Amino acid sequence: MATQKLVLDNFIDEQEFTLIGIHCAIENYRLAYLLNQYCNLKLARKSKDLDFIYKAQYPIYEWCDTKKLTTWNLVSNNCKVRIDLNQGSGTLFTESGSVKNYYLIPEYQKVNYFLKISSDTINDRKLKLILNKIQNIPQIVTAYSVKPDTLKSKNNLIFY
Repeated sequence: MATQKLVLDNFIDEQEFTLIGIHCAIENYRLAYLLNQYCNLKLARKSKDLDFIYKAQYPIYEWCDTKKLTTWNLVSNNCKVRIDLNQGSGTLFTESGSVKNYYLIPEYQKVNYFLKISSDTINDRKLKLILNKIQNIPQIVTAYSVKPDTLKSKNNLIFY
């Protein structure tokens, strides 16, 4: 009797997206405002942050452009979590804990924010235009394209 094999790769629909790494030292709400202003976006903070293990929460901003069928997501790469070492020490002003950094994409620890553009129509020319607009923002140090296929933690970029 012949055995049949079901390959799940044929059923998984991988969504095309472009990823931009942004280096800057400003707060996430300020960056979203500047991107809205310079790039004509309408990013708004989602009601729930990205929530992963270790109680790490990453602020996320989103805009769905229904005319161009494009979804823009701005997400922080860094999350600082305070770990309490001595609970119930009884003192009011002593600091009893340490701060641990968690990264959404650990391969790019120097990147502060990622801009994910979910669209099938972003070509190299459009990507260069977007990068030029982002790099013209004075508060941004640099921005560049990141190849999502090379990331080990690519699954962290799947959010709905």
